[in-house]
Amino acid sequence: MNNKNHKLATKLIHAGVEPDPTTGAIMTPIYQTSTYVQAAPGDHKGYEYARTQNPTRTVLQNALAAIENGEHALCFGSGMAATDAVAKLLMPGDEVIVANDLYGGTYRIFTKVFALYGIKFHFIDMSNAENIRSYINGNTKMIWTETPTNPLLNIVDIEACAKISKEHKLLLVVDNTFASPYLQNPLDWGADIVLHSATKYLGGHSDVVHGALIMKDAALEEKLRFIQNSCGAVPGPHDCWLVLRGIKTLHVRMQRHCENGEKIANYLRNHPKVGKVYWCGFEDHPNHDVAKKQMRGFGGMMSFTLKDDNMDAAMDVLKKTQLFSLAESLGGVESLIGHPASMTHGSIPREERIKNGLVDSLIRLSVGIEDVDDLIADLAQAIG
Repeated sequence: MNNKNHKLATKLIHAGVEPDPTTGAIMTPIYQTSTYVQAAPGDHKGYEYARTQNPTRTVLQNALAAIENGEHALCFGSGMAATDAVAKLLMPGDEVIVANDLYGGTYRIFTKVFALYGIKFHFIDMSNAENIRSYINGNTKMIWTETPTNPLLNIVDIEACAKISKEHKLLLVVDNTFASPYLQNPLDWGADIVLHSATKYLGGHSDVVHGALIMKDAALEEKLRFIQNSCGAVPGPHDCWLVLRGIKTLHVRMQRHCENGEKIANYLRNHPKVGKVYWCGFEDHPNHDVAKKQMRGFGGMMSFTLKDDNMDAAMDVLKKTQLFSLAESLGGVESLIGHPASMTHGSIPREERIKNGLVDSLIRLSVGIEDVDDLIADLAQAIG
């Protein structure tokens, strides 16, 4: 079922999914196979080898394309595998303009892997899209951004970036992991490629590692599908099934993430021991008006500092929480607390982190869907 006129909640449950033609099973089967029997050489009914295609993966890709308002989707073994595939569209000498507040793994693969092949990356402040123009030259091929960004929740105007990218015939890639398709659809605002670490909100249960790319352009999909098949960083069918299952409850989970996130952000902002709170739902958050324009809500991701802004105080909070588990990742039903400087963003040199506002004592929260009063009580006893 893939009716583009359906509303998002309906799409999340039905898009791309049909009853199994053999048994009528309402849930897509896990096609746990490495190869497919052919009636004759070349007569393979669309499936020949599971690195190239798998029926469970096909259903998930169709579902992802539908919920991001795209035409095509490709799935990968992780979000970083999806990032790797996009970077392989580039050639030595090409240049990429990148948001300077971004996931540490993305920074690492750009600077430690692809820079070795002669690709140049400019990490810049994209809070004003016009900043991009001064970095564009004849070698520029791509603009890469996140919004909201990880971990400072900066908001980037996708529509403004898309206008610039189209003027200069550049690819615009938007990492939509923090928002999820429930809160934001970058293709609607002019992005060429949407990237997800489906490990996070799409899977939603901290039980799968997965990545995805969604796009509208068929020629671009063909290039990326060639890379996907040739390089082989594909997910297994059970992983695809887990993400399919997660997508069916994305809307109800995200509603609770947003509700809890708003209450906890306001609690932290009013706490006498808390310094700055980074959450894009605040009216005075930088580019809040842009967030209101391109997002349907503000999510459950936030970061904060303490007024006693030192590592010892931050570490004390990290050790004391009980419901907020100290762990990397985000977007699961359970609440997580993390220390970006030493965990998710540890690969970014300290001077770069500090320059961009990611201080050593910053604490990041992924607010889950537990009872919000219990979560607030947990933060209260941990912060003191």
